[in-house]
Amino acid sequence: MNGRHWIAIGSALSVCAMLLGCAAPQDDASSRDRTTASDQSDSDRRARVRLELASGYFGRGQYETALDQVKLALNVKPDMGEALNLRGLIYSALGDERLAEESFKRALQVNPRDADAMHNYAWLMCQRQRYPESIAMFQQAIVQPQYTSVPRSYLTLGVCQARSGALADAERSLTRSYELDSSNPATAVNLSDVLYRRGELERARFYIRRVNNAPDMSSAQTLWLAARIEHKMGNAPAARDFAQQLRNRFPKSAEALQYDRSRFDE
Repeated sequence: MNGRHWIAIGSALSVCAMLLGCAAPQDDASSRDRTTASDQSDSDRRARVRLELASGYFGRGQYETALDQVKLALNVKPDMGEALNLRGLIYSALGDERLAEESFKRALQVNPRDADAMHNYAWLMCQRQRYPESIAMFQQAIVQPQYTSVPRSYLTLGVCQARSGALADAERSLTRSYELDSSNPATAVNLSDVLYRRGELERARFYIRRVNNAPDMSSAQTLWLAARIEHKMGNAPAARDFAQQLRNRFPKSAEALQYDRSRFDE
């Protein structure tokens, strides 16, 4: 998958904000009873407050401040799996892959069934091109009991498989994600891209049109993919129409430049 495509996002922030959805900290209902206020000690409450603050700062891109709050939570409760998972996401966003990996590993030592930590660790390994390990970890996350983010993990698994060149496997994973949640435009775009690369042009057209028909979902990348699909199908008027939308709405984008240079097949 070409690095110019938004569907092949390569930073932790982009993954959270635009495409895949980082696995946020949450209680593991599969391993314990629901926690209420009467069950929490003072240290539990203090750690939880710090974690909530860290999550808020992380969501706003204030990574250093988020890291400070996570450290304070872990000072109070060193075995807090949610905090370890979030620490891994913060280190990923800061570009420290070694410390991110250590955090995810520690989170899984605390709770070996933490599917959110598995998802995040799998994506980190995918970014490092450790594809067999990454794919195995995604598959392990997907089968965890009571895991509520299975569509997201199938989506991310499909992206990783496409990166590795396993397009047939990527198509199966992305199709499954779409079956489970057809409302996610990222799934439709990634599936369309994989189908385009496999020569399944009619099907690729179907999925990308669903995205571009919703004005608030289309982008330079989705319009360019649609133009490339129509160009490859020999439908020059439709290709020009999408390209004109691209130039009108996103004149300074890399995709508009590719169109101006007639680089349909790159």
